[in-house]
Amino acid sequence: MLFYTHNPSKFAFSQDRTDFEKLIISKSKPGAKNNQKPVFALLGVPFDGTTTYLPGTRFGPAGVREASYNFERYNLTWNRVIDSLFFDLGNVEVIHGNFKKTCIQLQDTISELLSRDVTPLLIGGEHSLSYAMARALKLHNIFYEVTVVHFDAHMDMIDSYMGEKYSHATVMRRISELNPRRIIQLGVRSASYEEKEFADDKGIEYYTAATINDDINQIKEVLSSINGPIYLTIDMDVFDPSEAPSVGNPTPCGIKSHQMEKFMLILSKKNVVALDVVETASDKIGDLTSVNAAKIILDFICLQE
Repeated sequence: MLFYTHNPSKFAFSQDRTDFEKLIISKSKPGAKNNQKPVFALLGVPFDGTTTYLPGTRFGPAGVREASYNFERYNLTWNRVIDSLFFDLGNVEVIHGNFKKTCIQLQDTISELLSRDVTPLLIGGEHSLSYAMARALKLHNIFYEVTVVHFDAHMDMIDSYMGEKYSHATVMRRISELNPRRIIQLGVRSASYEEKEFADDKGIEYYTAATINDDINQIKEVLSSINGPIYLTIDMDVFDPSEAPSVGNPTPCGIKSHQMEKFMLILSKKNVVALDVVETASDKIGDLTSVNAAKIILDFICLQE
């Protein structure tokens, strides 16, 4: 089981792989449908093989895990304690320079988790890895019901970038080809005209960072209206560089962490079947990008019933 992972470190307040394997042995499907309590499994994916600007997202899983120890188990804002079945299964073994093989290994690992009713959580690594998550959901015949909620400074909708069809810059184009029910892009502020035309033609919804900053209630209403399963994918460059400077492609005039906190409160009450947080490009202790990435994951886990 989970043939492609190893565990270099552990996310704060998580149980480790050994505990997960004991749960697997005791229950063929340990997830919410059988246990009345959801099970979450965290995977790190240290891959940055198609990075084109600031390298280093391969260090993201290590940096985010380290930053997670900056937080308390108790969340004062929501008066809640992290009490979820939350396991850190380590890093998926990647083949540096080979996206397709890495994607297959990641997809197989995620697929195994989904088959056991376990919700996969992923720390990247670059955004191209989200394609593996989407393919795994597609293989489990639920993607046609899924709303993809995509936080990003960029649309990532170009068909080919520097000759590559599979890239951090093309990932949402590839995911759209898997035909999810709906795609909602939030915080975007950089796109080619080709990408905008494609999004308009396909009915992809997008809301700029300026829209969020001017009228956050509109976005809260959009998220509150979502029915059915959600795949939540968060590129850390959605944040303003003042709050997330260490990303693959930093872009000014982004959203703020207090806004993301409000969005996570809404989304945690929905049926989120998969979550990834990608494009953290630092393993430095105290890096603000890593801290905010860790907070997203901890907020999500803390808010689970």
